[in-house]
Amino acid sequence: MSYAGDLTPQEAWQKVSDGAVLVDVRTEAEWQLVGVPDTSSIPAEPRFVQWNLAGNVWNSAFLDELKAVVPAEAELVFLCRSGARSIGAAEAATEAGFTSFNVLEGFEGVPDSYGDRIVNGWKNRKLPWKKGA
Repeated sequence: MSYAGDLTPQEAWQKVSDGAVLVDVRTEAEWQLVGVPDTSSIPAEPRFVQWNLAGNVWNSAFLDELKAVVPAEAELVFLCRSGARSIGAAEAATEAGFTSFNVLEGFEGVPDSYGDRIVNGWKNRKLPWKKGA
């Protein structure tokens, strides 16, 4: 593992509550259509930096955009849809000098046998979230 570690959604919530910065790396469309973490009950504001752009094209400006919205000394907690893209983001951020964690299960979790994402993940673990970014 080339980043600080994996966290369950509940562990990620606690780490963000303790001062880490939550970075949602899903696409703008996912933020708008699916929802975003709601950290309004704790003194934290999630950051939104796309790992992939529309058409599943890697965002070559990812690190520059990340550095523009997070302090250099911050611990980062990366979140995506299912916990896959956030691994790449955590690895890239670690190489850039950040302490980075990945959220297992992501925001929506894995699909069930019908393809619905109702099994696990941030939303299905009943952590705070809201519609739209």
